[in-house]
Amino acid sequence: MTLIRGGDFLMGSDAHYPEEAPVRRAAVGDFWIDTHPVTNRQFAEFVAATGYVTFAEIAPDPRDYPGMPPEMARAGSAVFMPTPGPVDTGDPGQWWSFVFGADWRHPLGPDSSIDDILDHPVVQVAYADAAAYARWAGKSLPTEAEWEYAARGGREGEPFTWGQELAPEGRAMANYWQGEFPWQNLLEDGWARTSPVGVFPPNGFGLFDMIGNVWEWTVDWFATDTAESGKACCGPPRARLAVESESYDPQTPDIPMGRKVLKGGSHLCAESYCRRYRPAARHPQPLDSPTSHIGFRCVARRGAARDIE
Repeated sequence: MTLIRGGDFLMGSDAHYPEEAPVRRAAVGDFWIDTHPVTNRQFAEFVAATGYVTFAEIAPDPRDYPGMPPEMARAGSAVFMPTPGPVDTGDPGQWWSFVFGADWRHPLGPDSSIDDILDHPVVQVAYADAAAYARWAGKSLPTEAEWEYAARGGREGEPFTWGQELAPEGRAMANYWQGEFPWQNLLEDGWARTSPVGVFPPNGFGLFDMIGNVWEWTVDWFATDTAESGKACCGPPRARLAVESESYDPQTPDIPMGRKVLKGGSHLCAESYCRRYRPAARHPQPLDSPTSHIGFRCVARRGAARDIE
């Protein structure tokens, strides 16, 4: 972990997506934060020590998802599948599939494995799974303010953790999508999906992968009246996917159990679609919806984070 000395900072952005506004001054106390996202290796140690079973490994209860076809009551999770060509990017269902047998050990489905990606961030973890790991490790999940303060690395008001340009001198500074999403991945950063932690340069606080690679859970509940907030590249709620809806509205009030704030963007964020590879970016994710591009990291606090304006 890395010790972050607390302070006040400008949180949010007025120049990008509406749910990031307004820019306001916030403050955090001292805290320690994981230098990189929790890896498959680390999560495997937790499961071996506790016998923990993740959300994606448990078949959904039809009583929790009215209208769910009986054949969908099987364990699984959401997996990103690139499309063969350009599609309507207003319909995330075209590139997300509910795959039976997808879980943290098999992030892309039952035929996949983490054996060769132990140093990649763990994915297919629901909020409860991340919180359980944090408790076992004697830590907590970060608040949104703590996460954003750490991600900025001491830079004030700049769009990226490394400065003003997305790719200075043409260099990819994080694992994100290059090309036309969701079908044309140019792989200019070298990675089609997740990458090992620490491959890209750290920020000013010495933290790796605060931007891109995987989205990260925070403890904060998501609240906004802005419909635009749903137009990111995160997976649909498990219930919506299970009933195979023809449309997906992340603002629908009947999503089970509510939504938490994700931060950091992922390898699916693209200049052509979802520009959420920035510290200020945020996304609402249902608690019951692990995906192939969501992970987490932990903190240990020396003071509480709070908004002061």
